Amino acid sequence: MANRLHREKSPYLQQHKDNPVDWWAWCEEAFEEARSRDIPVFLSIGYATCHWCHVMEHESFEDGEVAQLLNEAFVNIKVDREERPDVDAVYMKVCQLLTGRGGWPLTIIMTPEKEPFFAATYIPKASRYGIMGMMDLVPRVRHAWKEGRNQIQANADSVTGALKQAVHTASSQREAGIATLEGAYRDLQRTYDSVHGGFGSAPKFPAPHNLRFLLRYWKRTANADALRMVEETLHHMRQGGIFDHVGYGFHRYATDREWKVPHFEKMLYDQAMLALAYTDAFQATGNARFQETARAILTYVLRDLASPEGGFHCAEDADSEGREGKFYLWRRDELFACLGTELALLVAQVYHVEDGGNFVDEASRQRTGENILHHPHVEAGQQDRLEQARQLLFAYRERRIRPAKDDKILADWNGLMIAALARAARVFDDPSYLQAASGAWDFLSATMMRANGRLLHRWRDGEAGIEGMLDDYAFCIWGLLELYATTFDAAHLETALALTATCDQHFSDPDEGAFFLTADDGEPLIVRPKEAYDGAAPSGNSIMAMNLLRLARLTGDAYLEQKAFRTIQCFVDALDATPTGFTAMLSALDYGVGPSCEVVVAGAMDTADTQALLKALDGTYLPNMVSLVRPETPSGEALAIDRLAPQISAYTTVDGKAAAYVCRNFECNLPVTDPEAMLTQLL
Repeated sequence: MANRLHREKSPYLQQHKDNPVDWWAWCEEAFEEARSRDIPVFLSIGYATCHWCHVMEHESFEDGEVAQLLNEAFVNIKVDREERPDVDAVYMKVCQLLTGRGGWPLTIIMTPEKEPFFAATYIPKASRYGIMGMMDLVPRVRHAWKEGRNQIQANADSVTGALKQAVHTASSQREAGIATLEGAYRDLQRTYDSVHGGFGSAPKFPAPHNLRFLLRYWKRTANADALRMVEETLHHMRQGGIFDHVGYGFHRYATDREWKVPHFEKMLYDQAMLALAYTDAFQATGNARFQETARAILTYVLRDLASPEGGFHCAEDADSEGREGKFYLWRRDELFACLGTELALLVAQVYHVEDGGNFVDEASRQRTGENILHHPHVEAGQQDRLEQARQLLFAYRERRIRPAKDDKILADWNGLMIAALARAARVFDDPSYLQAASGAWDFLSATMMRANGRLLHRWRDGEAGIEGMLDDYAFCIWGLLELYATTFDAAHLETALALTATCDQHFSDPDEGAFFLTADDGEPLIVRPKEAYDGAAPSGNSIMAMNLLRLARLTGDAYLEQKAFRTIQCFVDALDATPTGFTAMLSALDYGVGPSCEVVVAGAMDTADTQALLKALDGTYLPNMVSLVRPETPSGEALAIDRLAPQISAYTTVDGKAAAYVCRNFECNLPVTDPEAMLTQLL
């Protein structure tokens, strides 16, 4: 019989609906049940495409013995971290405090009052290698709960106190500035892998916000080494097995230093952030390979993650047919069966295919006879034949059983993808990307925004739910700002300002600055988290700081500038202590410190002279620039943009020609009508 999870929308919770564990979703009724039975709560947090979450489910949660122990000892709650990032943020911090590390699956045992006293990640069924298994752990906790309740409560009180202290932030008396940016650069330089690109050793994560920060640092300082780190890392990632050379898109991370062996899941937020990084790099360098890679990422997203309704699905699993990576791996004989001898020999040579396979299974540590296509060595004249082979391999692979897809739609991750698509549309002059970005926003605004302007976090199977959190607002505002910068439709700017006002009202910390993850009228947790660390995706506070700065320069609203300053000030100590953990926040700091510039183009959008000015801006890497268009209209007609940005209401064409008004570092120049003259003022 299905347990309670069969009623849930989350694909991850649906995966566990037939477990013999008597699962509850996160709800107050579950904690009331724990109080009435006087037993603790077993909380398990994961996500649908998490490989080790699958392992723990098959090993323990599908096992009758383990399930019986869990059902007798606990009220068991299963949480999808992507649906409830607030719950995940609180209890991941607990795990880090208690164990010094974190990850998924996340296991927490707590009192019925939500106070944790035990934390772990993956737990095997049986104890091994010094790791206590479920069969030993559960009886011990049950005995301790009955016989040593006072000690457990004391531990829970201690953990909860430490948690409250850990999440508290306070504005520093010191101001972050250029020295903080330089410290981050030095830290990245120190950990840079000069052989394979990226930072640190294995496992190696793409961390595109590190690369986007380094591009900004290069623009600020002309430091060639900063640009070199970006270019080399983007090149090595594109060459490695972390990139899907057959179907495109990037896998989650590499398990090795060389980017060869990926963890095979594909996440929407990774595609968005990497597309942004490659687009920025193309704009900064003109290297066509970066444009090609950004387009390949977006090809994958639009083909495999786009929903019929207009939004974008979350992710594709690492596993298929019960094995990680099976969908993406190739036996040598498969290549010959698919391609014929000549093409197969070429592919085997170029992509380092071995007779015995180059892939080692993570669990068994044995070669499987399968190959990861990686680090192609392509000689002149081979491109057309390799593209022919790729298309044949793609068609062959499409007949395989695909990895499961997490088909829920999240407002925050969709905001990131809207930003990536709108920016790519502008830089690559590709209207199809703008159409996709606009369609995604139309879907979000129609289905995931309440009549009062409040966002919802998740949509699936025709139903939107879960009150929006900071990241939903921050990332959607970012997407709207990129849509405005591409279309100059004032409605996008107006909606961005409205969402910013809502965010300020419900998420802002009036005492210390910055923004809480959850709204003031949201579900109370044991602490109200305030996140700034830039992990796999940037934090909501980092993106809100940047949004506020851009909106302040677009509208001339000094209040927004002050909000951005206070947001950054709230995390100054962390920025100085571990700057490489906050590179998206540091990108906002880079903008705030300046130099920065604002450009107003006065002219009709559909005329050649206006378009020439805008295309000159689109082709130039100016990360600390915002631009507005004030269209020509019949005399006396009100303009929406004048209401939103009143400081530009006097800007007009010059002698009937579109004109650019450039302000740099709070000083404004006389208008110019020539694109080269405009760029001279900017550069």
